[in-house]
Amino acid sequence: MNFVPSGVCVCVSVALCWLTAEVDASWWYMGTLGSQVMCDNIPGLVNKQRQLCRQHPKVMQAIGSGIRDWLSECQHQFRNQRWNCNTTARDHNLFGRLLLRSSREVAFIYAISSAGVVYTLARACSQGDLDSCSCDPTKKGSSRDARGPFSWGGCSDHVEHALRFSQAFVDARERKERDARALMNLHNNRAGRKAVKRFMTLECKCHGVSGSCSIRTCWSAMADFRLTGDHLRRKYNGAVEVAVNQYGTGFTAAHTHYKQPGKNDLVYLEDSPDYCIRDQESGSMGTGGRVCNRTSRGVDGCEVMCCGRGYDTSRVSRTTKCECKFHWCCAVLCRDCQQQVDVHTCKGQT
Repeated sequence: MNFVPSGVCVCVSVALCWLTAEVDASWWYMGTLGSQVMCDNIPGLVNKQRQLCRQHPKVMQAIGSGIRDWLSECQHQFRNQRWNCNTTARDHNLFGRLLLRSSREVAFIYAISSAGVVYTLARACSQGDLDSCSCDPTKKGSSRDARGPFSWGGCSDHVEHALRFSQAFVDARERKERDARALMNLHNNRAGRKAVKRFMTLECKCHGVSGSCSIRTCWSAMADFRLTGDHLRRKYNGAVEVAVNQYGTGFTAAHTHYKQPGKNDLVYLEDSPDYCIRDQESGSMGTGGRVCNRTSRGVDGCEVMCCGRGYDTSRVSRTTKCECKFHWCCAVLCRDCQQQVDVHTCKGQT
């Protein structure tokens, strides 16, 4: 079960959206179709999503602008893998037919995108970009931690509001369908949201004589999204293949020697496609043309990345900063130097 982002459509894009509604998650279109939210023209949205889209157009725009952030994080996490979270050339269709398979890569995509919505909305609330929310109103008065008492101040990220809105909007289609894929998506969406909350930190400013920190003012803040990405990547590595239980309400491990999935784990239903070869049917882009490391024996090495097909080497010229000198006061001046480097790229399939 897939769904698509709520968003923004110009007339030409609307026709294109209809062609891919069964492939992409509909609300993801918000990051590719413009800035004017036209909720009725996005195919694949259920009534609950359209209702929220109409009621909160600025929130939809914030979600749309945040898509590039979680997509960039996904691509960072898999930059040296055969599957590198690459998107298709047609911008309105982010992952193509890859989403038709219930693989562990798709599990990660749903988790990181759900986490991205929470992070984007909480940050937009704290920065005053939205009329419907602001700082966390529950963080007021005094409290205490292991270091002693403190007073709430500053602007705490309103993560609970972002969690509730993300769950209501992103999960709406899956809650309506309730098939095996919908249960998988719901589980991974929830794991992604919980990952953001997991890395909330308490930041404080000290007051007192000579910075003695006898008085502290603190606020609750989200950590850098990279920590969430790192955490979900670890969960991807340990993702659990599952089957729907006999009641159709949850999961059990697909194999008896597998661990039972926890609420924070990522789950998947099918094996991944062969990412070595380009296959439109499975959504695999292949590794032909990918840059590889000739001296590495890891997954980024040419032997592994190129799947034994070999690689081509080309010499390219790159501009780098060199002969940098510090000049008083206060600048560092460098020359632009040309450097010849060898670039190794995987051969395509024959």
